[in-house]
Amino acid sequence: MASFTRLIPISLLFLPKSLLSALLNLSLRSFPLFVTLMDAFLSIYFRWRCGLCPCTVDLDDGSETTVNFWVPVHRLAGKPILVPVHGYGGNSRWQFLAQAESLSRSFNLFIPDLLFFGKSNTKSADRTADFQASSIVEGLKRMGVERFSVYAISYGGYVGYRMAEKYPESVERIVIVSSGIGCSELQKKEQLKKIGRDPLEILLPWNPRDLRILMDLSMYKYNPFKWVPDFFLWEFIEVMCNDRRVQKSELARHLITGLGDTDLPALTQETLLVWGDQDKVFPVSFAYHLQKQIGPKARVEIIKDTGHAINIESPGLLNDLIKSFILGSL
Repeated sequence: MASFTRLIPISLLFLPKSLLSALLNLSLRSFPLFVTLMDAFLSIYFRWRCGLCPCTVDLDDGSETTVNFWVPVHRLAGKPILVPVHGYGGNSRWQFLAQAESLSRSFNLFIPDLLFFGKSNTKSADRTADFQASSIVEGLKRMGVERFSVYAISYGGYVGYRMAEKYPESVERIVIVSSGIGCSELQKKEQLKKIGRDPLEILLPWNPRDLRILMDLSMYKYNPFKWVPDFFLWEFIEVMCNDRRVQKSELARHLITGLGDTDLPALTQETLLVWGDQDKVFPVSFAYHLQKQIGPKARVEIIKDTGHAINIESPGLLNDLIKSFILGSL
């Protein structure tokens, strides 16, 4: 019996390649080792290189809402507070990996995970950006953070805008990056038509093929997922997409059906809009359209040869713009 058991792994070598690949993918999807290890590495990186530690805040609002933040281990009085708000997809550590260390040198960072991402959660049925915004601000207040600036990217732009609108006494300045907020119904229809499929299948992919399509839409210079094997993408989908998939689908559906919003309330804060000139998700025209809606307190900066995912493709240039604007030299 022992000798037969030892022969089982060897016998796998004689299976058809397609079947062996399927078995490997199934095994790794059931036990997502690599993405779990990467997630753990990012936690260590945020702690040791960025000086941040996790803090989960219970809002006690009747909806059992908890918001997870990455906050300074040592909050320095001389640094202003910046709240980066991530977009749809992975949690805050994955999306701000290329920016957090540099930004932490200039700011006290309080980085939330949006509800249903990371360790943030709620039993509320509210899927609006307003509820996300209120949850973040209330969480910040529970930690004694009363005044701060916001940097928000993509879907986070909707949340960041509502934070600035609803809490003008708290939000000092805001940076909105590559976001569809304020687009017209016609702009929305044109963009959805270009995708040619149900955008929910792309925003919340079921398989590596759709995840690669999402990355192709988001990238211009290079796509780091291009050479990543399928088994890693299956793991990513299992950990980042299948976790609370129903709730994330509801968020995305609300975003898609309510995207057209031409009657945005004006913001009182100085606002910086940053776009990549090769953005295929929300073209540059969206930036100027939003600037007109906000008014004279909004300015636009365009980063050349960059797509939708500026935080991945041009993090250094984006960080420079954020620092200059928030610290008052832009």
